[in-house]
Amino acid sequence: MRVGSRWLASPALGFVAVMVGGPMAVIIWYSLRTRGPGGVGVGDGLTTDAYERLAVSENFTGDIGFDPTYLQVMWSSILLAAVTMLVALVIGFPTAVWISNRPRHLQPLLILAVTIPFWTSMLVRTYAWIVILRETGPLASALDAIAVDAPQMLNTRGATLIGMAYTFLPFMILPIYAAAERFDHRIAEAGLDLGATPGVVLRRIVWPSVRPGVIAGCLLVFIPAIGAFLQPELLGGGRSLMIANLIQQQFGASRNWPFGSALAILLLVVVGTVLVTARRAAQGAQVVLS
Repeated sequence: MRVGSRWLASPALGFVAVMVGGPMAVIIWYSLRTRGPGGVGVGDGLTTDAYERLAVSENFTGDIGFDPTYLQVMWSSILLAAVTMLVALVIGFPTAVWISNRPRHLQPLLILAVTIPFWTSMLVRTYAWIVILRETGPLASALDAIAVDAPQMLNTRGATLIGMAYTFLPFMILPIYAAAERFDHRIAEAGLDLGATPGVVLRRIVWPSVRPGVIAGCLLVFIPAIGAFLQPELLGGGRSLMIANLIQQQFGASRNWPFGSALAILLLVVVGTVLVTARRAAQGAQVVLS
């Protein structure tokens, strides 16, 4: 980077340092403090008790041992975010490729249809799914009309997955479309004309061209999904506890700010690990292709 460009970038870098680095520094500082008087806020002492509590607990007899409860919540959040990412990929990949293969004048309208949900609040969209999935909702009524007993849909882990997949699906479609839109589909047609099967064309021709968009889409879905709060709270009814809900409980009802901060740092570490792993995988893929 040239000296001039550094000066031009300094306002943006300073803004990021203050608006991102500042809150992170506060959270790290809170995680190393004791609980405040009466269990509210933070105290004056320094301790690592909040981090130890992530995997260690003390029973009624005073014995200290390994407690996987909070790590299990973290692992459950990772699994649900991964499943959400896979569902979004299964739906979003063919959708994005199909849109990129439509006539040029139709593509903006189809992308507009994908982005329309962003015009309303995520809270409103989540409440709409509550109406759809509740026992007296249209989905249950449709099943009753065909003499099918409607299962319990609301306040389940499945409802949480549906809400998260619906919410984050556009984040998968848009980057894949951006990559597929630059792909020359005549190359795929030529492969089919030369005798290649659709699977071979998809694997050897289409996939390498859209892989950067797929990686970007997976990250854009997985990262916000792992920290999702509204869908587990409203659609899951608290039965599918995720790390974001646990953090909210610690800063809210439990008033344990140091432990809530330690949970937030754990979430940041997991997200950072995912980003570093994805970057190395992308670099490795570029080396193989070159």
